[in-house]
Amino acid sequence: MNEARASELTQEIVAFVTKVLEAMGATPTVTADEGEEGIRVDVEGDGAEVLLFHRGEALRALQTIVNAAFRKPLGEDRKVLVDCQGFRRDKDAELKQMARFLAEKVASSGVPQEIGPLNSYERRIVHLTVAELEGVASESIGDAAVKTVIISPRGKKQ
Repeated sequence: MNEARASELTQEIVAFVTKVLEAMGATPTVTADEGEEGIRVDVEGDGAEVLLFHRGEALRALQTIVNAAFRKPLGEDRKVLVDCQGFRRDKDAELKQMARFLAEKVASSGVPQEIGPLNSYERRIVHLTVAELEGVASESIGDAAVKTVIISPRGKKQ
């Protein structure tokens, strides 16, 4: 994707998110940054907390809607990540910390640990975190979109 088109797409996504939030009665500030894996949209300010009720359900729903609406111009490899007042950033850090803790427990005890149920975004964070560590591996198990991740000693699958 060329830079002019990417920037135009980012502006379209910001406008879309702003309109959705205005329809919800919020008037927040919406900004976006482009990265290799996709576009990160940050929502801050007046009324933004409406996305955080019920443990961020509306935030997750908005992210799903934005990714569905812009799937074609984004392409297969890029996604939109929507965050609100640092909620997702904080949750991601918490999830990474839990993955590291469980991986250390696996490394010291040799007993596999599981974390979940997690959606695909959360599983990716766990897998990437575990991949950075020595002596442990991770795999997703389950049938639906929400699966569990098993962290086990490297070479020993659950």
